[in-house]
Amino acid sequence: MTDLLSIGDFSRMTFLSVKALRHYHDVGLLVPARVDEHSGYRYYATDQVATAHLIRRLRALDMPVDGVRTVLTAPDRTTLNDAVAAHLDRMSAQLRETQETVDSLRRMLTTPGPGQVTYRDDPATTALAVRETVQAQDWVAWWLDAFAELHRTLRSSGLRRTGPDGALFPTPAFTEEVGELVAFVPVEPGPLPRGRVELTEIPAARLAVTQYDGPMVDLDQAYSAVGLWVAEQARTADGPVRERYLPRGTADDLLDHVTEVGWPVG
Repeated sequence: MTDLLSIGDFSRMTFLSVKALRHYHDVGLLVPARVDEHSGYRYYATDQVATAHLIRRLRALDMPVDGVRTVLTAPDRTTLNDAVAAHLDRMSAQLRETQETVDSLRRMLTTPGPGQVTYRDDPATTALAVRETVQAQDWVAWWLDAFAELHRTLRSSGLRRTGPDGALFPTPAFTEEVGELVAFVPVEPGPLPRGRVELTEIPAARLAVTQYDGPMVDLDQAYSAVGLWVAEQARTADGPVRERYLPRGTADDLLDHVTEVGWPVG
């Protein structure tokens, strides 16, 4: 038994508590080399120390147990590296989201809210459009893809743009986290395009409008400002919220714009 380590010594070598070692045994991540059949005492092999170190580091990075198991059972170094890299990518994305939220909270404490709210009547307009039922977590990716396709179609169709890009967000998109979104580019009437881009009419609407110029993470501030303003006047109405994207430079730059939020009113 001289080549085996007691659970106490193994714990001291690996910085894993006895409780953690028992848990990792129970879930099959780190099975002791020997368990005394009478006392139930666990013993570990010296070559399990490196595995324990790896488990501790992966769990410190919040890798789920199943993910750690994937790493430990990887058939080769490439598979192991890919599994770890994928988790690190997820961690990096979470850190970015956390930092954005921290920055947003700081701005809430120090920055004035959205600006003036005004009424406006939007007439019905012909537009190239992409409409699709989208889950809330997929909005940004869908938005980028839809407008990239709309801009390509606009260039190839020869149609003339008549206004800034826009999008419609129906109430269920917020309340149910899924809804039919419509991304559109106003154009003069012309030939019907092919593919998922359609030539349609965006209906007329009476809107309460405010402009927002800042990070997307704070866009809810503009929504609440215009929504509260409308609620105070008891004029809210059914219908989608209408965003318009006012370009600072070229209209083909999807991200360089001021967002105009239009809340439907009666």
